[in-house]
Amino acid sequence: MGISLIKISVIYLLIGTALAMYMAISGDYALSSVHTHLLLMGWTTMTLAGVIYHLFPAAARSALCKITFILFNIGLPVMMIGLVLYQSGLGYVAVVAVGASITSLAILLFAINILTGLRKDS
Repeated sequence: MGISLIKISVIYLLIGTALAMYMAISGDYALSSVHTHLLLMGWTTMTLAGVIYHLFPAAARSALCKITFILFNIGLPVMMIGLVLYQSGLGYVAVVAVGASITSLAILLFAINILTGLRKDS
């Protein structure tokens, strides 16, 4: 699971980089919050989770790891779509809230998995 997290984090990096290029070329930085979340949550957080799971394979084999992976990769895109719609003036703050809630649940489950699943001898 660690390698899968690292690989998908690169997708978030590429999307975040493309968005940064768009903002720089157009001079329109209205989507900077989307860019920030893509890179901090999608790239950085998922890469770190992937490295942790790669270093501690016992934690990666847990059901919580798989659930976290699924929830994170549902929640973050939903939150990003909601932020784009919200920043575009279309509203949809509820979409942001749903995505953020799913992503927050994924982070909570990741924390539980790490805090309960890592042992000094693992």
